[in-house]
Amino acid sequence: MNISYIINYFIFIPAIGFLISLLIKDKEGNEKIFARILEVSAGLSLLLSVSFIGYWLFHGMETINLKELTLYKTHNYEFVVDFFFDATTATYLLVGSMITFLVGKYSVYYMHREEGFKRFFTTVLLFFLGYNITIFAGNFETLFIGWEILGITSFLLIAFYRLRYLPVKNAVRVFGIYRIGDVGILMAMWASHHLWHENITFLKLNNYDLVHDHLAGHTWVGVFISLMILIAAAAKSAQLPFSSWLSRAMEGPTPSSAIFYGSLSVHFGVFLLLRTYPFWESQTSMRILIGVLGLFTAIVTESIARVQSNIKSQIAYASVAQIGIMFIEIAFGLKYLVLFHFAGNAFLRTYQLLVSPSTVSYLLRDQFYHYQPKQSSIEDTYSSKLKHALYYMSMKEFYLDVIINKLVFKNIKKLGGYLNLLGIKNILYSFIPFYIISIYIRLNNTFIPDEIIALFPFGFAFFGLLMVLRAFSERHQPRFAWILLFLNHFWVALAISFNDDFDLEEIGIYLSGVIVFGALGYYLLTRLMKLEPNHFSLYQYYGHVKEHQTLSIAFLISCLGLMGFPITYTFIGEDVIYSHIRVNEYYLAFFNASSYIVGGIALVRIYARLFLGNHIKTYHPTPLKTA
Repeated sequence: MNISYIINYFIFIPAIGFLISLLIKDKEGNEKIFARILEVSAGLSLLLSVSFIGYWLFHGMETINLKELTLYKTHNYEFVVDFFFDATTATYLLVGSMITFLVGKYSVYYMHREEGFKRFFTTVLLFFLGYNITIFAGNFETLFIGWEILGITSFLLIAFYRLRYLPVKNAVRVFGIYRIGDVGILMAMWASHHLWHENITFLKLNNYDLVHDHLAGHTWVGVFISLMILIAAAAKSAQLPFSSWLSRAMEGPTPSSAIFYGSLSVHFGVFLLLRTYPFWESQTSMRILIGVLGLFTAIVTESIARVQSNIKSQIAYASVAQIGIMFIEIAFGLKYLVLFHFAGNAFLRTYQLLVSPSTVSYLLRDQFYHYQPKQSSIEDTYSSKLKHALYYMSMKEFYLDVIINKLVFKNIKKLGGYLNLLGIKNILYSFIPFYIISIYIRLNNTFIPDEIIALFPFGFAFFGLLMVLRAFSERHQPRFAWILLFLNHFWVALAISFNDDFDLEEIGIYLSGVIVFGALGYYLLTRLMKLEPNHFSLYQYYGHVKEHQTLSIAFLISCLGLMGFPITYTFIGEDVIYSHIRVNEYYLAFFNASSYIVGGIALVRIYARLFLGNHIKTYHPTPLKTA
């Protein structure tokens, strides 16, 4: 009996729950409805997962691959939604369904009468949908759909208290680090297109002979793909040097901290390494690198955890230390031990975070009535200088946040600041005519030497990246930043059009969502400027969601559409573009990936600055900066 079609229900159940929750009006008295939708969705998924996994175990644990849907196909490219089920999927499915159900029940009481009750439960349902898509993904393309959903729901839940400064600021920073990790996924997908000459499925990766034959003559390509996968995994699981984002993420409500950063989302780096293990298991250097990274992360984050004054941050860093140990276990090939470790760590951290409010109160009373002197520990054997140095570095979190800020975000801002030449007049009077001339050259390039034509894709992609950097550093004119991000997509399309077989149909697929949501976003920004002419810039957070909630939602959707979120064909178009970048055009691949990543951060920053944070108007009580 073929029961593989049941996999579809694990996607449909949270999707239907999310849509129902989205359509119901947010008004007093509907709390039970929203809570019941999440409970039913997670409860049905839990019952179905127990039944399905039981049947699967009884019938020999056969690996299942389900080619579900072809979204786009040409003579040399196919975008397939592919589902895959094995022991890794089974473990993540069971743990995820159970924790989502338990946290949903807990949240009914924790979030009672909280402003944004519907928003919280709807976002958790969207997260659950992204979670299931990711764990069932049978190829990189399907996995990236779920990966993107996890990223945006993470931002929304960290910024749940959206009229406070620190939750919003930290949400933008965490989203930025997530996007840095996305560079790894994009570059790995690009290199995989050329290594396999197809959108390889994870089922085929389990074929040792196939993988060995392909890597035999392409060793460096294999190493590059593995390194990109490791970067994505490290960013998602808060491994060094990305560990500092996890404590920032704790600004959200305790239930979201439990489900995201204590148990499920933070373990997706481990999942990615497990899923791609057959690809890199023969690369000794890769295994050593993963093990060393996990070891140093475990040591550093355990030291940081022991000096935290905030219980949620302490739990977060303790969880990261355990994930570092999981990286070591993966490096040694102990896959089933990693799955047991993941389940134990996920349930433990969920429990710790959910009881943390009560635990703090209990420990304060216990310390007052039952004080005990400090017990001796191994640190007492250290010299005073070493002990004080370790304590100081742990208190400063080993300057991980400062390192990421200086090496990445400040340098991006600095580069953007040097590009003041890209003003509105120069864009209109220079770059647009230059773009039109470039299109003419593309259509009539017989009179230009091939050596010069070969440089055009790099130059156009570089122009697009410069526009994105300029938009990232723009402070005064949000609409100008939006125009720069919009035009970048046209430069990317033009750059790839010089490569073989990239036709008008594929350009149309890529630009379909860009044009619609770019125009919509510009209209919404113009409308907001007319409504709030004195509070319309990117110098600070204005909190306009307080008065313009519908406008805020519409603009967020516009941002998602322009950044290539999987709600339009532009998401498919981005993958089509990478399939047309040649294997020797790594600069072109890097420029496009950088434009995509930095552009996404810039879009979220525009949304956050205009609509989130402390409301600029003072006719109502002002909330605290942090929770």
